[in-house]
Amino acid sequence: MPPRDPRRQDRVAEAVREEVAAFLSHGLKDPRVTGLLTVTAVEMARDLRHATVFVSILGSEESRDATLEALKGVAGHLRSRVGKALRLQFAPEIHFRLDESVARAARIETLLASLHQAPPPDAASDDRDG
Repeated sequence: MPPRDPRRQDRVAEAVREEVAAFLSHGLKDPRVTGLLTVTAVEMARDLRHATVFVSILGSEESRDATLEALKGVAGHLRSRVGKALRLQFAPEIHFRLDESVARAARIETLLASLHQAPPPDAASDDRDG
């Protein structure tokens, strides 16, 4: 038996990410999906039977929850679409997870910007001089 390709898992994950992103941007017609939806990453199990799709959803908490529920509802359809498009022996079971890194990065950017805008401490109020 030939040795397994160690990069295959990463290549399949990238192909799944592209296929899921294409479907979500063009084929998803669910009214519960609101706000900006981005597929940020996909992690594949070693046996390629499970794919965890990380999505970033910008919007209110309610719209994020509704969008995640809608995504869970189309996971079965996406599974068959990905299996056919990638011609895999087994279509991976798709699980969606909310990726908080984009929101966390935006919050850090806001905090850093507010630090740069804060006025410097007044030197005259410094009591160390006397």
